[in-house]
Amino acid sequence: MRALLSVYDKTGIVKFAKELEDLGWELIASGGTAKVLNKAKIKTIPVKKINGFPEIFDGRLKTISPKIEGALLFDRENKKHLKEAKKFGILPIDMVVCNFYPLRKGIDVGGPAMVRAGAKNYKYVTVIVEPADYKKVIKFLKEKKEIPLSFRLKLAQKTFEKTAEYDRKISQFLKNDFQK
Repeated sequence: MRALLSVYDKTGIVKFAKELEDLGWELIASGGTAKVLNKAKIKTIPVKKINGFPEIFDGRLKTISPKIEGALLFDRENKKHLKEAKKFGILPIDMVVCNFYPLRKGIDVGGPAMVRAGAKNYKYVTVIVEPADYKKVIKFLKEKKEIPLSFRLKLAQKTFEKTAEYDRKISQFLKNDFQK
């Protein structure tokens, strides 16, 4: 199992990642998240190793790539999707842990794209957008060895609520900025 961690709010991420690692998960992490986890002696695979491209434009482009989005989107029961994933070297990502950076830092594009892709494919992908959900996810993994579909659906709903809220904030921010 593989998880992609790319968080602005690092609250609880070290403990959560350590528990995933102890459960045998492979952890992929973006720059800032990888630094925090590596400092805590948690092994991560850099996003750039997955997508074959470094972070550029001062971190504006990190996770948007066919190898990341494809790993989240493909239907794991669809033979055509499986064949295409194999052809292009796309390995599944089973969990996305991401929260967005605040608007004062700029508009987050990659984070929302990534969580939307994962949430669209909630049948196979668990998306966590709030640190408050870490404990429950770990509990499911320890007790049931998986995250139930019903809980993945709840997390997907929360994800789309968060992205809608973030989009509303962006719209208001731009509206206010334009009126100045």
